[in-house]
Amino acid sequence: MSLIVQKYGGTSVGSVERINAVAERVKTWRDLGDQVVVVVSAMSGETDRLIALARKIQERPNPREMDVLVSTGEQVTIALLSMALENLGCPAKSYTGGQVHIRTDSAHCKARIRDIDGVRVKADLDAGRVVVVAGFQGVDDGGNITTLGRGGSDTSAVAMAAALNADECQIYTDVDGVYTTDPRIEPRARKLDRITFEEMLEMASLGSKVLQIRAVEFAGKYRVPLRVLSSFEAGEGTLISLEEETVEDAVISGIAFNRDEAKLTILGVPDQPGVAHKILGPISDANIEVDMIIQNIAADEATTDFTFTVHRNDYERAREILGSAARILAAREVLGDDEIVKISLVGVGMRSHAGIASRMFAALAKEGINIRMISTSEIKISVVVDEKYLELGVRALHDAFDLHLADSAATGSNSASN
Repeated sequence: MSLIVQKYGGTSVGSVERINAVAERVKTWRDLGDQVVVVVSAMSGETDRLIALARKIQERPNPREMDVLVSTGEQVTIALLSMALENLGCPAKSYTGGQVHIRTDSAHCKARIRDIDGVRVKADLDAGRVVVVAGFQGVDDGGNITTLGRGGSDTSAVAMAAALNADECQIYTDVDGVYTTDPRIEPRARKLDRITFEEMLEMASLGSKVLQIRAVEFAGKYRVPLRVLSSFEAGEGTLISLEEETVEDAVISGIAFNRDEAKLTILGVPDQPGVAHKILGPISDANIEVDMIIQNIAADEATTDFTFTVHRNDYERAREILGSAARILAAREVLGDDEIVKISLVGVGMRSHAGIASRMFAALAKEGINIRMISTSEIKISVVVDEKYLELGVRALHDAFDLHLADSAATGSNSASN
């Protein structure tokens, strides 16, 4: 007997017919003798609908009340799926995040899981029930409902798998695995059988919507075997594992991209100790995450220009905060651009292969694509370019590194974001 945690996203449970189909699949696993925990998202479009309602009431909705509101989407799904399982003669019991004791911090809309009490879930599994858990949500120490951010159901599923010491965590979605890049951008993108946690973590952090970054972090930290599968067609999907040697010796694993980027620059800041903290401290205090950072010393060596990127949803708020910092620091000017994107190469093979950056830059230059910012790590190279060049840049790099060839060593990710 194996213990399997399965997660179904919004498109997988987007209608009564699809919920019934999920129930059939879950029953099949249980009939094979496995214990099954199912984590579900809200039905497709429901979270967006609830957010839109909130914004008709408040331009910037109260975060606590927003969590109370959007968490109801998953509550609908767990009840309907449990009913569908019961109709098939499969005992089931639903739990909200609070009922299953998924404890989080108090950062509303971006909460992080601290602990999960699996006692009630294990008791139900031992009693022969399928346990259906609301993803995306938990409770803080004060009993307030919290949510984990968009895509948080993946994190809920992996955290449940870790807490229960599950044999595998299966993420069912609307794609059949992990690809070298988004097939909607490059139709020749190839599905991978395997990818390492390390590579998948980079892909997720760089904008991949296949898995949420915290889900990959949890899986890697607690050694939870993670598999991405399609809800709509049979297949083995893509296994995300620790064993680097199980992956072919690829130079580049895949191409990630992120449309949700914005860039801010503060010009003429005094070049003195502590200035970076004075700029980014207030940004951090507003719970805004900063990604790429560049600092350039001016010719007079007395001032510096400071540039960084944030999520596009945080652009206006971050620009307001930066404007206040500029006045305090007597900076010359604040500039912003929310029409940029980030394109990234990822691959563990970069560690032992030179010239990857040069090859990347040459491919982009050949297409007349100007690079605005560059960032590197041991297994990735990221560039910021104008938004209009996104698709051209991805296709150019896919060709330059032969990721589409059936006999290439590509082992990548359906990483390109929306």
